[in-house]
Amino acid sequence: MKVCLLNDSFPPVIDGVANTVKNYARVLTDCGNDVAVGTPKYPDTDYSGYPYSVVPYQSFNTTHLVNGYRAGNPFSVTAIEELTTFKPDIIHTHCPFSSTIMARILRNETAAPIIFTYHTKFDVDIATAVKGQLIRDRVAKVMVNNVSACDEVWTVSHGAGENLKSLGYEGEYRVVNNGVDFEKGRVSKEKTDSVRALYDIPDDVPVYLFVGRIMKYKGLPIIANAMKLLSQEGKDFRMIFVGGGTDKEEMQKMCIEYGLSVDIKDEEGTVRSLAVSEAPGKVIFTGAERDREVLRAWNTLADLFLFPSTYDTNGIVVREAAACGLASVLIKDSCAAEGITDGRNGYIIEETGEAMAELLSRIGDDREALKETGQHAMDEIYISWDDAVKEAEKRYEEILEAKQSGLLLPVRKESSHYMLEAATTLVDSSNYLLNVPHNIKEGMMENLTEVKEELHETYEEMHGKYGELHDRYTEFVKSVKEGAENLIKRGIGTDDEPEDEDQ
Repeated sequence: MKVCLLNDSFPPVIDGVANTVKNYARVLTDCGNDVAVGTPKYPDTDYSGYPYSVVPYQSFNTTHLVNGYRAGNPFSVTAIEELTTFKPDIIHTHCPFSSTIMARILRNETAAPIIFTYHTKFDVDIATAVKGQLIRDRVAKVMVNNVSACDEVWTVSHGAGENLKSLGYEGEYRVVNNGVDFEKGRVSKEKTDSVRALYDIPDDVPVYLFVGRIMKYKGLPIIANAMKLLSQEGKDFRMIFVGGGTDKEEMQKMCIEYGLSVDIKDEEGTVRSLAVSEAPGKVIFTGAERDREVLRAWNTLADLFLFPSTYDTNGIVVREAAACGLASVLIKDSCAAEGITDGRNGYIIEETGEAMAELLSRIGDDREALKETGQHAMDEIYISWDDAVKEAEKRYEEILEAKQSGLLLPVRKESSHYMLEAATTLVDSSNYLLNVPHNIKEGMMENLTEVKEELHETYEEMHGKYGELHDRYTEFVKSVKEGAENLIKRGIGTDDEPEDEDQ
């Protein structure tokens, strides 16, 4: 099977969806499929080292609108030609903007069905990036039209599907779980001791962990408030924030204002204190961590994973924690809480710092019970990327069977479909024009060589016959020019009258 994966982010950009596409490409390739990934190009990036084809296409710098991201040109002629030549059986797009526009053009060219996966609550991202409600509504409408044009829509959770419906999507969706690339099991004590020693974390205090982008909309003020309340109760603890983000400094200031001790790792890798308090409890900001084994060590070391986000549609980090036997504290009715049974394989609270503090105060010291809950999380909610993508591959095959038997119903065409068809025609025309020089070179080179030889022979013949005439003509022109210059010097042939008879 040939699978074309499209997404607006891919390494060097690191985010949850880019990681998803990487793992889809890896597992599908390992299973014997032929994979091509289409993604906007980032400057000075080498895409040649992957075991599958990566087709980078023209992009524009939009990092001032969306931090760290570039916008791709979905009408890139060369990329569409390369992906069309790939002849995919399935097109799987993971972003509803440029990637899905390109997917629709490719479907016009190849007739391959399009699957779209909805990973993120884009209404939050749109509100962050776009000012003005009218423009936001227009962007959301374009996104929903793109999604509706796909042959099948997947979401990473039921909550994600309902969020998509709230934006105006009226079709059906299928929940298809993402996996995690952590292998199942805890790391060695030697590895956990190494991160414990770096931040001087005692053995006898509860350790709470958050891993992800340091953004307030992930519920991080709830964690800070809970830590303040625990400290005021006289509870000792270590709260570890692993990750970078635009709200990192604001969160650090918030913790300091709450009277908490705060340690950070600076850009040189040195651990230093921003604030020291006599109150018990300490908050540590490690910064971004790319080493997956270090992340596994943190998840093994911690007693609870705190994830009070109602923004995330799936919460891969929750399943990464489960892979290491670490249970999570989640918000009631959030997407990340789907599949969690309170008190068995995780903990569910109301969306307040007080609720989190009450839970941690009650269970935080019972480390054996927390370990048992973490073991249930490992056994019941963990899913590897291998298993997740193999399930997706089975669905690919079912869709292709439905297409071959005529059961895959065509998508109802709207105005945007005709626009994309026109764009496809434009791309085809551009491809033809771009290929004209190549066709001339291949088809006419022999004739061109013959014409060149004939012209050279004719030139030599004419030069011999008319060379003497040419020399006489040149001499005549020279004499006329000299005579004219003499006349001008004497004033003849001008409109000026001589000033006296001598002139």
